[in-house]
Amino acid sequence: MNLPRRPIPLALAGALLAAPLTWSSAVLAEEPAQVRFSVPAWPGVTVKTALASQLLETLGYEVRQQELGSTITYEALTQGELDAFLAAWLPAQQSMFDTTMEKGLIVDLGNNVEGARLGFAVPTYVYEAGVTSAEDLADDEIADKLDRTVYSIEVGSGMSDTLNEAVENDTYGLGDWDLSETSTPGMLSAVDAAINRDEWIVFAGWTPHWMNIEYDVKYLTDTQDMWGPDGGRSDVRTLVTSDFAEASPNATKLLDQLSFTADDQSAMIRGFSYEEREPDAVALDWIRANPGKVQDFLDGVTTRDGEPAWPVVQQALDIPDA
Repeated sequence: MNLPRRPIPLALAGALLAAPLTWSSAVLAEEPAQVRFSVPAWPGVTVKTALASQLLETLGYEVRQQELGSTITYEALTQGELDAFLAAWLPAQQSMFDTTMEKGLIVDLGNNVEGARLGFAVPTYVYEAGVTSAEDLADDEIADKLDRTVYSIEVGSGMSDTLNEAVENDTYGLGDWDLSETSTPGMLSAVDAAINRDEWIVFAGWTPHWMNIEYDVKYLTDTQDMWGPDGGRSDVRTLVTSDFAEASPNATKLLDQLSFTADDQSAMIRGFSYEEREPDAVALDWIRANPGKVQDFLDGVTTRDGEPAWPVVQQALDIPDA
């Protein structure tokens, strides 16, 4: 079982994570036994880290998870108080990422979610009525039908900052629009109500998230890259410390090979956040439903005792043949 996650101060986190551990002779090996993750309170990374943890634990590692915000996470990585982070969302975290990478203490293992993006979203019936691009928001008739309001998440989030800048700069004609900024549940409650009444609405959406499963929505083309390069498409990078990558090449190989589609992640998020199931249970269901992908994750990976990983994991987690 994963150790419990709870928010703690960075200094205390460092003290706890540095505490000595006693190991049985069965798991004594040259590669360190412990893998320390930061897990911000985001549904996607919660389940994704639970999945990585189950695989690592089955291979003989001990996993520790701490619920830390992204700013503290980058600092803790550079201080060697954490080993891995599966949620470096770019370009939303670009400044923190760039500053950290300049120190030369972090290894970027690449994107672990294919198809992630941010952007304006509308119900499919609005899209089919002709609102397919953010440029369409500048049309007075369309703007009036949308009540010149964009629904979004809380003030202070990266998405809120992007939208406020767009209003200030009159991007896509949004200069005279209102922003209805609330929590994610509050925003999605408004979306749900509008869809149930076949009303027009535009909101700040993203994938992966369960909203893309529960609601029939489409994303508007972002011709001005307001939401970031390539029309708001994003990377979600896996980061490990340089020391961890050097000391734990086997665990690093596994983390390097973890890769999910946005649809994979949306389904995980739905199970955890919408259905309110335990992240370990959601992760295990995904593992058993996707044996081929799990086998790819474990290609060339071994247990800490040097045995091929896939047969051990398949038997331990009761995974069907690929």
